[in-house]
Amino acid sequence: MNWSPRHAGSHAEAPEEKEALAWHLDGRISALAGTHTHVQTGDERILPKGTGYITDLGMTGPTDSVIGVKTEICIKRALTQIPYKMETAEGEACLCGALFRLDRKTRRCLSVERIRL
Repeated sequence: MNWSPRHAGSHAEAPEEKEALAWHLDGRISALAGTHTHVQTGDERILPKGTGYITDLGMTGPTDSVIGVKTEICIKRALTQIPYKMETAEGEACLCGALFRLDRKTRRCLSVERIRL
């Protein structure tokens, strides 16, 4: 894990690192939204001291893809272990994210809503 309370832009890769960081900062920050895996998680919640949390917001990009990349390239990479160049897929896209509603006075999170359009 590579984070500390002084480094708001620190990197956390595994879900447990993001969740531990949220619990560590609960009540000191309004919200924590993780990214990295490109897959939206369904664990949005408000921690006991008022911090809103979601492990991963998800990606914004082509729906019929593997994390936004052409599926045939990802399959080829997996089967051959050759690092073929990743190319962005085309077609319909989706937008993933989360909406955190905050209390202006207390700065605590009032609600967290996943968004996928």
